[in-house]
Amino acid sequence: MSLPPKVVHIIYALGTGGLENGLVNIINRSPPDRYRHVIICLTDATDFANRITVPDIEVIQLHKKPGQDWGLYGRLLKILLSLRPDIVHTRNLASLEMQGLTLLLPGVKCVHGEHGRDIHDLDGTNKKYNFLRKILRPFIHRYIAVSKDLEGWLRDTVNVPEPKLRQIYNGVDSKKFHPYPIKETIPSIQKQLVPEGFLPNNPVVVGTVGRIAEVKNQKLLIAGIKCLLNSRPDLKDRLRVVLVGDGPLYNMLQAYVAELGLSDLIWMTGDREDIPELMQLMDIFVLPSLAEGISNTVLEAMATGLPVIATNVGGNPELISEGENGRLITVGDEQMLATVMGDLIDNPEARKLMGQNGLSKVKATFSWQKTVGEYLSVYDELLGNSQVPYKANSN
Repeated sequence: MSLPPKVVHIIYALGTGGLENGLVNIINRSPPDRYRHVIICLTDATDFANRITVPDIEVIQLHKKPGQDWGLYGRLLKILLSLRPDIVHTRNLASLEMQGLTLLLPGVKCVHGEHGRDIHDLDGTNKKYNFLRKILRPFIHRYIAVSKDLEGWLRDTVNVPEPKLRQIYNGVDSKKFHPYPIKETIPSIQKQLVPEGFLPNNPVVVGTVGRIAEVKNQKLLIAGIKCLLNSRPDLKDRLRVVLVGDGPLYNMLQAYVAELGLSDLIWMTGDREDIPELMQLMDIFVLPSLAEGISNTVLEAMATGLPVIATNVGGNPELISEGENGRLITVGDEQMLATVMGDLIDNPEARKLMGQNGLSKVKATFSWQKTVGEYLSVYDELLGNSQVPYKANSN
């Protein structure tokens, strides 16, 4: 009996993030008799790799040196020749150039995914980056964009031919992320999760989840909170902020919170494993990013039944319908953010309705079963496999 085809996924690093979360979910939920998977990290893998629940998934770390590591190409080529993949799937700019090595692997099919932009190329117009993208474009058989915004950019700016393009949304795990079933018991649960004395009676909790990095722009949320309290000092007794995540700007952001005198009102949790439970404690979710593909955390907030305030960038408008399941704000506009937060704090019925609408939208459109099935269909199409109905893995 022949072995299933092998997909080698090349990523920059396997750590906390939306791209990595998507990859792990696709592997965990794919039937093992359809495809074998190997992950190659150009740098390193963190404990996030432990979230892979499928046995015998190889995670290879190349420990790329800072800057230009010329030896990386030889190390990677040697591994690829040994693995003999059927498909090489890269994601984002950081691993795109490795598709050049597939020219030395006859018969291998090439897939590249675009999951969002970084701080150095927020609008996707960097000439150097786009030159690389266009040089490699003829050798890539399929492009996968996680949002319609990125799909349009690949078509119109990178000039990817329409037949090579596929747009596939991320999914959300509705078994993990869902509204808390018995609202009356939340106060006792809150006491177990948050620092003692952090929450007042009858609090309104604004929250965000994400890696603390420049592109995620959590500083805007903190500035917006300060702006809101300047105009509404009465909210100081009720308003609390839960900021979940870690990253390179954690200490700087913590110092900014202290500088504004908000340390008693803002809890910076660091990395957490209990994100679904923390989201259930929130009343409003805020995503202040400078750029986004399709935000996993917004999908998770919607699945939790939360109204979402998000910057009007990238794929956010594809998730948030203005006034229906949340609000869209201008990037960098702390006054607008403060006003919108104040409006929702004052209107619990609007919060509830937006949360219900978001939950309905997630259930209708953003399931992992649908997402994984579409990824497998891309692989099937490239290898000429007959379309086998996708059945979700129980993991």
